[in-house]
Amino acid sequence: MLIGIDLGTTNSAVAVWDGGEARLVPNALGALLTPSAVSIDAEDQVWLGTPALDRLAIAPQDTATSFKRLIGTAATASLGGSLYRAEDLSALVLGALVADVEAQCGQRATEAVITVPAYFNDRQRKATRKAGELAGLRVTRLINEPTAAALAFGLADKGDREPFLVFDLGGGTFDVSIVEMFEGIVEVRASAGDNRLGGDDFDAALATLVRPRLDPDRLLDVLPAEQRDALLSRAAQDCRKALSTSSEAEFALVLDNRRMATMVTDSEFEAACKPLLDRLRDPVVRALRDSQIDAAELSEIVLVGGATRMPVVRRAITRLFGRFPNATVHPDHAVALGAAIQAGLAGRDAALSEIRITDVCPYTLGVEVAEQDGFGGIQRGLFSPIIERNTPVPVSRMQSYSTLGDAQKKIEFGIYQGEAREVARNVRLGRIEIPVPARPAGEVEAEVRFSFDSSGLLEVDVHVPLDGTQHSIVIVDEEDRLDPAELEKRREQLAALKFHPREEAGNVALRARAERCYEDHLGDMRQMIGHWITRFDGALDTQDPRRITEARESLNRMLDEIEGSAPL
Repeated sequence: MLIGIDLGTTNSAVAVWDGGEARLVPNALGALLTPSAVSIDAEDQVWLGTPALDRLAIAPQDTATSFKRLIGTAATASLGGSLYRAEDLSALVLGALVADVEAQCGQRATEAVITVPAYFNDRQRKATRKAGELAGLRVTRLINEPTAAALAFGLADKGDREPFLVFDLGGGTFDVSIVEMFEGIVEVRASAGDNRLGGDDFDAALATLVRPRLDPDRLLDVLPAEQRDALLSRAAQDCRKALSTSSEAEFALVLDNRRMATMVTDSEFEAACKPLLDRLRDPVVRALRDSQIDAAELSEIVLVGGATRMPVVRRAITRLFGRFPNATVHPDHAVALGAAIQAGLAGRDAALSEIRITDVCPYTLGVEVAEQDGFGGIQRGLFSPIIERNTPVPVSRMQSYSTLGDAQKKIEFGIYQGEAREVARNVRLGRIEIPVPARPAGEVEAEVRFSFDSSGLLEVDVHVPLDGTQHSIVIVDEEDRLDPAELEKRREQLAALKFHPREEAGNVALRARAERCYEDHLGDMRQMIGHWITRFDGALDTQDPRRITEARESLNRMLDEIEGSAPL
């Protein structure tokens, strides 16, 4: 059985594709959301979900929440005297969701589509997949959260939609995706985000705001830091939720049978959150810039994630875009429902036979290089992009590099993911070292091709034209656990992409037509055709399918006008 799971920072949810529609599965308490909380005592008694969250105030040292923010890192939490990594705790939550499905559906799930923030890097995605495996699941696909939400929103009527923006602010992460739907294709144009911005940060800002007047005598200082933070966090969550429906709310907690409380206004909360609200802008601007879409062209601003319920956030979004956002999608359910739809797609359900989804590579992929600085020195450890972020996948791109030293006998390419100029600030994925003929500096060229698919497989091919040698390495998201037959199938699919657009038959034919037209004319007309050919060549060199398509259509149209007007 294949299920869809929204593994969230604050809450998680599970859904199934059943009878031609996505359906959320309630937990043992009848709720559709399960808190992402784990509590383990010294006797190894485990509490999950709401019972674990209830223990946070009384046993904070044995309770963990918001651990999704630590997934993919070496950080650990000590619960019940044992250390647990974020993927271990996530696996316990996933296991509880699987048990809920079995109890409701009478069948145990063995496979899952799990959602992740669009801006999760390779380490975080691998750790999420690891969590699924620890829970006894085969993770068939990781799907970006805003992409899943877009599926739930876009397939409501299966109609074409102009580009719309999914604004996903959850408990711990913030994602933005720009999506377009046409003729059954759900196309993600660009994604951006902030993995350290979410509802938890707004709770912390609220607690910092009220602490001086809530506790002027600093009575909370006598508590252990974990217990104090747990009390303040829980009170902040309750107050923040109350401010979503009122202009004023009480921030209250109980300490040693003494009730401590103070009132907070919506305007005070908004002022305290201003630095956080300002951070919402940058990912939006980046996604718009990468998609080459103006904000005015967006048909909708779709809100996803529980934190978007806050009026301060909705007002900030309205100011940012100059219009009101679309709040028709259930902010807590859309991602899980979208994951179930993706599960239906994976299962080739007849109701989804006409639907296809395309996503983008959220991070730039490239290699480590060294460059001469113009003053006789060499700058090492620099990042050279090969596949730029927000390139539609699957994709294959090539860049050429040459030796930097005389008689150089080998070239080593470190393979990285990220956006920083220095590779030390990016994520290292692997390396490939190749022997090259010893020649003077710059005479030996290496063509490096990256081929990347939607499931995280990255194939790196290096070709040395001087001696004709070819070297390759495969980096998979599953840490080499992919079935050999499945790996070969995916590599064959990528092989179809491994040619430069200049070699594509349609582009070759069009360029030959343009050259023939150039030869047939003289004077200003010839110069103009030559300029068109140069522009088309430039588009081909970008290896960007969208730009190439636009350039091809433009060149065809102009040649049709010339040849159609030629005298008989």
